[in-house]
Amino acid sequence: MSLNISTPHDRQDTIRDLAIDAERARSAPLSDAQQLKTIAHIKQLLESQNAVLVAHYYVDAILQDLAEETGGFVGDSLEMARFGLNSDADTVIVAGVRFMGETAKILSPEKRVLMIETRAECSLDLACPADDFNQFCDQHPDRTVVVYANTSAEVKARADWVATSSIALDLVKHLSDKGEKILWAPDKFLGAYVQKETGADMVLWQGSCIVHEDFKATALQALKQHKPDAKVLVHPESPGPVIALADVVGSTTQIINAARDMDADTFIVATERGIFHKMQQVAPGKTFIAAPNAGEGAMCESCAECPWMKMNDLPRLEHTLETGSNEITIDETVMQQAARSITRMVEFNARDKAP
Repeated sequence: MSLNISTPHDRQDTIRDLAIDAERARSAPLSDAQQLKTIAHIKQLLESQNAVLVAHYYVDAILQDLAEETGGFVGDSLEMARFGLNSDADTVIVAGVRFMGETAKILSPEKRVLMIETRAECSLDLACPADDFNQFCDQHPDRTVVVYANTSAEVKARADWVATSSIALDLVKHLSDKGEKILWAPDKFLGAYVQKETGADMVLWQGSCIVHEDFKATALQALKQHKPDAKVLVHPESPGPVIALADVVGSTTQIINAARDMDADTFIVATERGIFHKMQQVAPGKTFIAAPNAGEGAMCESCAECPWMKMNDLPRLEHTLETGSNEITIDETVMQQAARSITRMVEFNARDKAP
């Protein structure tokens, strides 16, 4: 989907309207008997098609559990794509949003990659249309283009580097230390956080995540006062005043690890609340509280849910496996160009983790 709208403000309003449409498009809940029957059928289909299910931390718990029960994987977008690459499966089923399916296809071009729901978008991806982004890059030809993983294949094809939230600081610092000036897209909050922490010379595309931008610093401060022993875990897609209140700022995986490893019993968490399922698995007995997002401009009272992630469900997964629909296809030239920037990210990440 392309949103070629003149101003970031108008574009964000349109994205919120699309998010409301996605919320309304959720499937009706299944009865317990229907759920058991559907899961059994899905397991048969996965096995018969030599297919593997990879799921993001933000999708419903039942899909996360199903992925792990059937030999699949639950993780962040890069980990999902890398699991698909290293799997012996012929087909990779992606429980997530469109850019995750595209990344999986780019890293595994010889495999069939299916989305549970192709209408499952990402507000950051929608906020950065390729045509507008190319014009923005043309205005700054002296800058190294670094794009967040939450972007389309076409945007990644224009980039020099792709970054995840887990490596954004290290990557930008590495480039800045080499004297490179950065063009960052699309998340303005993550970009501002990286700029502040690294001191890099950066220009920022003005996109944002509709879930994370709704977290409210004033309400979070009040909650901290009410829960003085709680530690605050914040995803860097959140606004700066929210990040400033964090004990730990990190990616989804880093937030999960912090909950497991920190000497605290209660955590206030500022990211999509689907992550609570994995956090409760790795840190049983600990308490997790959703950071507040009520107030002016919030999509709901206190939900912190991505409506597109929640479009992933059992009936849609069953339909995809039965029909082979929702296959990800990417123009060959775009795929080759995007693979270059993604491969750089993967190699940098591997080097950064090397002993």
